[in-house]
Amino acid sequence: MSRLRREVVLFAVGGLLGFIVDAGIAQGLVRMAGWNVYTARVVSFLSAATVTWWWNRNHTFAQRDSGRSQGAEWIRWMGLMAVGAVINNGIYILVFEAFPALRAWPAVAVAAGSVGGSVANFLFARTLLFGATKTPA
Repeated sequence: MSRLRREVVLFAVGGLLGFIVDAGIAQGLVRMAGWNVYTARVVSFLSAATVTWWWNRNHTFAQRDSGRSQGAEWIRWMGLMAVGAVINNGIYILVFEAFPALRAWPAVAVAAGSVGGSVANFLFARTLLFGATKTPA
């Protein structure tokens, strides 16, 4: 398997983990805690983005280097993922505007948004954060 294909597959696994965290938190906060769908989404997205950063730095891009400390890398990850989040959250909002009945099921809107932001997130992570190949110590 080529390096790019391996990275795409592992990024997708990380995305699935992020989706589970994102959708689970959003669904739980809305259905069990009575939160607004938009406020719940802020918490769920930040949690999911942290999980995906951890996964991708340790698995997907383990052979690549960001050249930053973990803290600086996490901050950069969050900044880069913010662009994907605009796409992701835009779709999330559009789903509720187009299908108001789905407000009771925010996980559906999370899924739609996740697909939209994934391609941008992969490209940003691979080229703008983990762009350098690690050199042996």
